[in-house]
Amino acid sequence: MFQAAAWLVATFFAWTSSYAIAIALVAVAIMLLITPLTLKSTKGMLEMQRLQPEMKKMQQQFKGDRQKLNEAMMKLYQEHKVNPLASCLPLLAQMPVFIIMFRAISGLTNRKDGGPFEPKYLDKTSEIYQSLVGKNEMLSFGVDLAKTPLRAIQDDFVSGLVYAFLVLLLAGLYLVQQRMIASRTMSPTMSASQAKLMQYMPVAFAVFQIWLPTALVVYYMMQALIRIVQQQYITQRFYKKDDSLGRQAQAASAVAREMKDLPKPDKKDKKEKDESTTNETKFISKRVTPPKNNSVP
Repeated sequence: MFQAAAWLVATFFAWTSSYAIAIALVAVAIMLLITPLTLKSTKGMLEMQRLQPEMKKMQQQFKGDRQKLNEAMMKLYQEHKVNPLASCLPLLAQMPVFIIMFRAISGLTNRKDGGPFEPKYLDKTSEIYQSLVGKNEMLSFGVDLAKTPLRAIQDDFVSGLVYAFLVLLLAGLYLVQQRMIASRTMSPTMSASQAKLMQYMPVAFAVFQIWLPTALVVYYMMQALIRIVQQQYITQRFYKKDDSLGRQAQAASAVAREMKDLPKPDKKDKKEKDESTTNETKFISKRVTPPKNNSVP
């Protein structure tokens, strides 16, 4: 699998003779392959959100009875033809792709004991292998893609600012992408602090890139750009019309949130209510046997 990914990089390099452009084109190709999975995952998530009010009612109705709750949930899924795993399985399928591309791109500038490059996973007759083997730099547009941003800043602060700018640009792209998602997502179980955490987690991932080769920064930047285009397309497809699936999911999430935010009865008020009910229905004893010395039953 790593060799297949490296072959893709080598193919694009043979067409362009540029490391950065080849890596960016690989990111485009990979994102085009996983776009159907992303759309399927989004549709499954929206279908689940549309059922949230019914699910809340069932949770209240079968509170404390897990078996009946699961049976009712399965029946609800069958009635609406919803697969509860449809929103997570496509995302899990993307993880192997992430690992494969990470290893393949990192392998381009593989070194042993700080020596020159010994590229991994590449055909030794390929043009990109011949251009890298025995070298110490992977230059593209004046940037050494083999060098980490942190190392570039440590070696020369002024020239290292270019590498730092790439990391900041990646963080900005991630932030734009997450805000596009957050602007149309309403979860009844997520607090404001959790929503902020989910929004800024990808930014933290971008900052982590200062310890990784700049070639990976280029790859993730192109992926982030395509994801922004994907999110725009998802907005147009699922949220444009008033009766669209996305709008229905938003309305259902709002209803579920209101159900969650209803004030719970205070223990003191509940106790007073119970006492009042008890007083109103106080048992009154009545004679059911005839009194003594009385023949009238």
